[in-house]
Amino acid sequence: MVRASQLLHPALAPVQPRPAATLLLLRDAEGGLEVLMTRRSAQARFAPGVHVFPGGAIDAADGLAHAQVERRATQDDTALTQAIAALRESFEELGILLARHADGRPADADDVAALDRHQPLLPQCAERGLRLACDQAWPLAHWVTSLGSPKRFDTAFLVARMPEGQTAVADETEQFEPVWLRPAYALSRHAAGSLPMMFPTIRTLEHLQRYADTSSALAACAPHGGVEAPLWHYHPRGALRQGRESRVTDVEAAYGELMLVCPDGHLLHEIDWQHESAVPLLRNLRRLTAANPGVMTGPGTNSYLVGSAATGYVVIDPGPDDATHVARLFEAAGGDIRAIVCTHSHPDHSPGARPLQALCDPRPPILGLPSAPTARPVDHFVPDHALADGERIVLASADGGEVHTLRSVHTPGHAANHLCLVLEEDALLFSGDHILNGSTTIVSPPDGHMDDYLRSLDRLAGICREEDIRFILPAHGHVLADAPGAIARLKAHRLAREARVAAAMQALPEGSIEDWVRHAYEDTPPALWPIAARSLSAHVERLRQRVASP
Repeated sequence: MVRASQLLHPALAPVQPRPAATLLLLRDAEGGLEVLMTRRSAQARFAPGVHVFPGGAIDAADGLAHAQVERRATQDDTALTQAIAALRESFEELGILLARHADGRPADADDVAALDRHQPLLPQCAERGLRLACDQAWPLAHWVTSLGSPKRFDTAFLVARMPEGQTAVADETEQFEPVWLRPAYALSRHAAGSLPMMFPTIRTLEHLQRYADTSSALAACAPHGGVEAPLWHYHPRGALRQGRESRVTDVEAAYGELMLVCPDGHLLHEIDWQHESAVPLLRNLRRLTAANPGVMTGPGTNSYLVGSAATGYVVIDPGPDDATHVARLFEAAGGDIRAIVCTHSHPDHSPGARPLQALCDPRPPILGLPSAPTARPVDHFVPDHALADGERIVLASADGGEVHTLRSVHTPGHAANHLCLVLEEDALLFSGDHILNGSTTIVSPPDGHMDDYLRSLDRLAGICREEDIRFILPAHGHVLADAPGAIARLKAHRLAREARVAAAMQALPEGSIEDWVRHAYEDTPPALWPIAARSLSAHVERLRQRVASP
């Protein structure tokens, strides 16, 4: 766990979200699937004037009505309460009633006309022998309003087919102007500024437009293995993009960084990439990204400064031999650099070490592992001191009140001399190029070795579990959260790719590396195939070794 003393912002007590439910009513039209939307009152305290799906807060009575409704065997009590609330709100706001008579007949327009939308729904249904058809509402998504928001909801998004013979009629109090829209059309109108919508509505429509018709959408929501679950879980966090408030979902690259920097939801962290100044991540941690963006480097090489003015700094991965970047590192550390560590010897990581060292007085040692004989000439690197596996670099203030300890972890695979670092007091993993955010690293023989790479992944996964490491700081891309999960997903991806390589080799036993790349990486842009061929070669080497030594 990160020490509270190193967090940038004071602790907040986030507002507890209120349970809510909303219903996407679907129908098929000539142009494809359509969803029912309505406009909220311009006087509403929450999200005035925006277009939404019907829904609202879950009432206590919704959880007490389970015996009065129809349910699926796979629908647990929480899901049933959500469905009751969503169907109730749809009736109150738009006069749509998903219910059945005792003989199985669906409720029709006459049933709707006989009910009072301003009175509790369930008692009226009981009087007419109706039961809400909660078994027809399926889980689609789960949204929780951003931490730090003054008003928060924990909302279940459900989908159901629009009942035949009924027409949406807005209550003209909370909702106005019901309209059927194709998801893609609604999104285009929003982009043009003529259909204001909230972030969750936009994201839900983006997913919904994947489905050609109502049946395919509902089929996607059906239980898998007898278990019901939303297709998407979103717990967005607030961030700044170009100085403006933005929302980042948990499938976006910057999400883990927001969890580290603003764990309580402060809307203070800028997630746009820039190369001019060091970005604070913790009190004892800053990141300065080199201005070398590209296909292989993403937004650029991340150089990290660990420490403070009281302890001095360790620079991790000084980056390329770029005088401007090196000068910015020196300035960010106030010239007080105690050590320079290179995670490996590739030219976007280590060449800046000697120029940075030359600026300092006294000169800090350059630490790392020397390049192996298998390295390319451009990757040649000899540190002042070779870090042993498990060796520690300790920064401490003069009074001993502030200590930061980095531990070396040898992780060959991406390169033979690759190592990672653990910041022990804050349980952070600096992963170099072994683990990246937004892409998988290249493993290029002979200096790169796939067996070594996978073994190193396993070792890092074990360290993260044993030491409760939750955040990974890669050399390219934003901070990653859920360290054990991120490593597990990365390994699964690597092995899945290897299975495709094996299938390509089996299908084309006389094929070349280029032939196999076309088959194993058909989901990758052809422009990247020459790069992918390097990792494919590492997989081929590993597969052949396994055949030779079963």
